[in-house]
Amino acid sequence: MRRAPRVVVALFAGLLLTACGNGGYEPAGPFRPLPEGAPPEVGPPAPTAPAPVDPAQPGSGEQEGDPNVVASGLSIPTGLVLLPDGTAIVGERDTGRLLQVFPDRSPARELMTVPGIDTAGDGGLLGLALSPTFAEDGLLFAYVSTATDNRVVRFPIGGTPNPVLTGIPRGETGNGGGLLTGADGALYVGTGDAGDPALAADPASLAGKVLRIDIFGRPVLGADPVFSRGHRDVTALCQDEERLYATDEARQGADEFDVVTAAGDGAPLLEIAPAEGGLGGCAVANGTVFLGALDGQRVHVITLDENGVPVDGAGDEVLGGSYGRLRTVVLDAQGALWVTTSNRDGIGTPAEDDDKVLRIQPPGGQPTSPL
Repeated sequence: MRRAPRVVVALFAGLLLTACGNGGYEPAGPFRPLPEGAPPEVGPPAPTAPAPVDPAQPGSGEQEGDPNVVASGLSIPTGLVLLPDGTAIVGERDTGRLLQVFPDRSPARELMTVPGIDTAGDGGLLGLALSPTFAEDGLLFAYVSTATDNRVVRFPIGGTPNPVLTGIPRGETGNGGGLLTGADGALYVGTGDAGDPALAADPASLAGKVLRIDIFGRPVLGADPVFSRGHRDVTALCQDEERLYATDEARQGADEFDVVTAAGDGAPLLEIAPAEGGLGGCAVANGTVFLGALDGQRVHVITLDENGVPVDGAGDEVLGGSYGRLRTVVLDAQGALWVTTSNRDGIGTPAEDDDKVLRIQPPGGQPTSPL
């Protein structure tokens, strides 16, 4: 595994301190926007999932202010996927809206609303992933909560979501929502224990698991979709050349950052104290892990050695206290880190222009591969 030098953290931090003095993101090439026209209508959310009384309106980055902000005025952006043209699609947890966000800080564009979402407890639209053959089929996957279950659905932009995997137990807490298109072409689904730890140990339950399925919802191997079990609340999944990782959020005690293996529930790779945790995002590249922390209001930066073991315990951090509660983290092809804030979730203290999508450029602006 290639390892990023530890100086990258200091350079990231230095970049943040000087960001207001530069000109913001300069696109390295053309971006291909989706076709112009009225946003497609899919249908309103179900009656059990009303939109906020005063939903935030999507806007552009702060053109006269912070160049790290590529979009503002969102409502609890949770899932984020990067398109081949360099733009991002962001999903809002409570509204089910999908918005296209641009790295050149153009105004965010509303694309559609995923219907039927139930937002009770910590449910809602909790994860997004691209089809492994997105260039050919244009399909997205979403992990969503309904009134009766958690499920994975599949749809093209503007199309009607079709169920892929249903019957994932639903609770007031512990609804999971990790979703990842693996390097092997399989879809990995991280679920929560729905507030009942016994379900995580139950091999017959889909709760508290990492599942591996194909794009039609079928198990990749054999008749069992369970890849790993014994988890509490898998909020994010990420992968490098060698390993699959998960963030496992606890209701009490330390959060965990785990290596996910078919062997099952092993010791956590790293534990994060509650005051610094609330892990909701995971990205990894070249031996460096980035973990979005809601309660910790930071991105933890963990360096792994050649054996995949964290160096210096809890590692370093960036963005500490700068933007409030931080959730999803994704690395793009230029090595920049996309981060969503979660300040309108009823726990945070939102600014007038929250929530935001951030794009933190790599040190020196030199492109690096995300894997």
